[in-house]
Amino acid sequence: MNYRDINISIGEVAAALPKATRIFKEYGIDFCCGGHRPLAAVMKEQGLPLEEIYSRLDQVVTEHENNTETTALPFDQMSSPVLSAYIEDTHHSYLRKALPEASELLNTVLRVHGSKHRELFEMYQLFGRLKTDLEQHLLKEENLLFPLLENSAAACSCSKDTDSTSEARSLTDEIISEHEAAGEILRKLRSISKDYTLPDGACATYQKTYSLLEALEQDLHQHIHLENNILLKDYATH
Repeated sequence: MNYRDINISIGEVAAALPKATRIFKEYGIDFCCGGHRPLAAVMKEQGLPLEEIYSRLDQVVTEHENNTETTALPFDQMSSPVLSAYIEDTHHSYLRKALPEASELLNTVLRVHGSKHRELFEMYQLFGRLKTDLEQHLLKEENLLFPLLENSAAACSCSKDTDSTSEARSLTDEIISEHEAAGEILRKLRSISKDYTLPDGACATYQKTYSLLEALEQDLHQHIHLENNILLKDYATH
C-alpha cells in the first residue's frame, strides 16, 4: 500500500496499519467518521506537516514488516461474522457498561457543580442524547445489520443473487449516518469541556467523569473505524 498516493483514504491506511491510528489521533486526523476522505487532502486542508506524518507512518510500516509489535489483531483479514462478533463482544459490551456509568457520574457532577459550571447542563443534555441513540444503535447492529452481513457474505460465496446484499447496503447507509451523528456529539462534548480540562478544585468524581468520557470517546472512535473502514467498506454507497 502506498499511503503517499493522493487518492488513498485515511480509512484504508488505518485498516492496513492499525498503529497509524495513534498518529492520526495525535494530529487530529479523523480516521473513523472521516475515514473515507483522502489522507493527503485532509493533511493539506488542516495545514499539517505532510512529510513529518509520512515519516511517522514509515516507522509504523517498518515495525509492521519486522514484526517488532505483534499485539494488533488483523482486523482487515477477518471475515464479516468474525469481525462482527469481535465488535459485539468488545465494543458493544463496553458501551453497555460505560454509558450508564458515565450518565450517573455526569448527573452527580451536575448536581454538585452545575451552579458554577453551567456548561455541565449542556454536556448532560448532549450525553443523554448520545446514550439513547447508541443504545438503539447497538440493537440495530446486533439484530439487523450483523445478521444481514452474514447472509450477504454467504450469498456471495455461493454466487447467488439475493436481496440481502441490497438490504445490507441500505442499512449500512443508516448505520454510517448514525455514526456521523454520534461523532458530532463527541466533538461538541470535547469542545464544551475544553478538551476535558478540569476546572480548578475539581473533585475526584469530576475527574472520574471526564476520564470516563474521554475513554468512551476513544473506544467509539475505534468502534466506528472498524465498522466504517473495514466491516462496511464494501457496502457503503457514499
